Order: sequence, then structure tokens, then C-alpha cells
Amino acid sequence: MQVQFRTKDESNLEQERDFLALSPIERVYRFLDLMQRINRFPTKAKHEESKFVIQINTGK
Repeated sequence: MQVQFRTKDESNLEQERDFLALSPIERVYRFLDLMQRINRFPTKAKHEESKFVIQINTGK
């Protein structure tokens, strides 16, 4: 493991650069993966079960 010391701005720029290096479809998959992981994050807030639906129309 390597430890790096940098500012928040430097870290954000590196994350942005890495994200933009992905193909558009990889970006979508990363976003969807993030949404699933956020839903599993423990919280004390009570909320009703909600559904997250993305519909993609490929027809004309």
C-alpha cells in the first residue's frame, strides 16, 4: 500500500481525470454501482422503500 499526501483539490482533480478516462458506458455502470452502494449505506433515517428505475428507449 502506498500513502500519498495531497490537497483535496489535487485529489478531486485526479478522481475527475480517472473518471473522464472511462468510456461513456463505463461511466454509466460506475454511476449505477454507486447508486446501489449508497442504498446499502447504514443510516438512522427512516424512509419508505423506494424504487430507482432507469428506462432507456432505443427506438426512434
